Amino acid sequence: MAQQPGLEQKERIAEPLVLVPGLMSDARIFSDQIVAFGGERAVHLAPICDGLSIGDMARRVLETAPARFAVMGQGLGALVAMDMLRIDPARVTRIAMVTCSPLAETPQEAATREDRIVSAKAGLFDQVARAEVPDTALAPGTNVARVHRSLELMLRTVGSERFLRQSRAMQRRPDMQKVLRRMRAPALVLSGAHDTIIPPRRHEFMAELIPHAEYKVLENAGHMPLLESPAEVTAALKPWLCAPFRLV
Repeated sequence: MAQQPGLEQKERIAEPLVLVPGLMSDARIFSDQIVAFGGERAVHLAPICDGLSIGDMARRVLETAPARFAVMGQGLGALVAMDMLRIDPARVTRIAMVTCSPLAETPQEAATREDRIVSAKAGLFDQVARAEVPDTALAPGTNVARVHRSLELMLRTVGSERFLRQSRAMQRRPDMQKVLRRMRAPALVLSGAHDTIIPPRRHEFMAELIPHAEYKVLENAGHMPLLESPAEVTAALKPWLCAPFRLV
């Protein structure tokens, strides 16, 4: 007679991984992670194309997310992941945040964002992609043109109306420092060494706010490590994601 799975076997069951893309991004930004982790666990993509605020987006993702899960978010997606943990902490087993800031947007940043919204409405997607992530925010090298092309293609898929909603959510985002201080799930904060939009020092400050956080700088990336150095991101995620987890 076949033996029923015991606790030892249950411990080896990998919790699902929920991936939350950032501003003007879709599933393509997580291509390397989907391939790397999809064979060992369920991987769920959580688009944030709808919703008018960070909280609204977080609640929409939670509606379709598994009962318990690990979550990884990039940029705006990381803010949504933080709020998911705030709303329903019992469901989130661990959280990874890539290139994001927990601070509210300043009036100057919000005003600058308006120019990009106007350009997106006019269909100038290449200009929007370069304005959101300029060359100076990326690691130097031949990947820069490829990264901008990828961002432009994803932005065209997202479309101007969804980009508008995402941009408004960024403009109105709350300060998340209190949320970080209250985190109890194991956390990983990843930043690119060449990021000039959210420099490594700001990521380090963010990690210091979290009780159980690991902070890692990706040496071959800037503001878009998932596109610039995807294998480096995946390598950093494996210890965080694959550490033993006991189902209860």
